[in-house]
Amino acid sequence: MEQSAQQAQQLDHLASAPPPSESPFAAFGMPGFGGQAPAAPPEPRPILELDGEEREDELDALSDWVDDFFLPVYGAEVTTAAPWCLQWQEHDDVVAWLHALWLAYQQHKDPESGLSGLFVWHRDFLTHAVAAIRAPGGPLSACMTSPERPAHRLLPGPPPSIRTEVASAAEAVGTTEPDEPTS
Repeated sequence: MEQSAQQAQQLDHLASAPPPSESPFAAFGMPGFGGQAPAAPPEPRPILELDGEEREDELDALSDWVDDFFLPVYGAEVTTAAPWCLQWQEHDDVVAWLHALWLAYQQHKDPESGLSGLFVWHRDFLTHAVAAIRAPGGPLSACMTSPERPAHRLLPGPPPSIRTEVASAAEAVGTTEPDEPTS
């Protein structure tokens, strides 16, 4: 009898309406009128905008992904048509490309991306990024083009624009006035 009474209580509890919620949209994860929205996840920042330990931690995680996943699967042979650099972490442009590719990979492998998420990553991100990074005239073109001859060389970028040079020169002249004595 006691067990039947407990079961009846459980059935009554399960059959009763849920307690009223403050939000008519609670089932959708939305706040009610004047309620607080759920906290958004932190937005990823480009690795080149990070500094210090935060950048080092992100570069370590990126290096793990590149060494453990990206290169074994998508590395292909190193040739003059597809150079690589064992010190790719010193090439800021390559780091930026690979970091963006890694962030896109994380987004597209998420179940919320659906069944075609990784296809989209391959089509829209991987192919373009690898073509840019490993192009014969790309950022690694002065580095290793044969596994038997490892090489690393950072190519110089273009100089600053004339406008920047003129502004720097004017600022330098403006800081020391010729009429005022300097001590």
